[in-house]
Amino acid sequence: MAMIERVHEHIIGELNANTRTDTIFVLSSILLNLIALAVNSAVAGGNDNVGTTTIVMFTFVALVLVISFVAEVGLIRGRLMRKKLLDGLLKMYKDQGVEGYYDSSLLGDYRTRYNLFMLVVLFTGVVAIIIPFIIR
Repeated sequence: MAMIERVHEHIIGELNANTRTDTIFVLSSILLNLIALAVNSAVAGGNDNVGTTTIVMFTFVALVLVISFVAEVGLIRGRLMRKKLLDGLLKMYKDQGVEGYYDSSLLGDYRTRYNLFMLVVLFTGVVAIIIPFIIR
């Protein structure tokens, strides 16, 4: 197997790992934000001790903030890594004379997709924070 084929396989493997990691960040943050929304909404709607309720709510707000921050940073780093890997792949394709088989406009589509993922994470986090306080 030629070295160029090994490099190609390595880049493709890294792109696959990058996709799995991004999927985990998005799904985990959305799921945890929705759980925090449910718990905080239930706590806010209850008639329990106001001091305890406030502590629980702010603890979940902190959790949502941390989860959303980590997911956003992870997605930003994933987007940068994907761009570097795809740039390397495009250069390799150009050097091998097969660049016509990969549409470089896909790079812009990937950026849009990452921005949409980040918007979903941010929006579910904001909803998970605001709604329980409205209920209260």
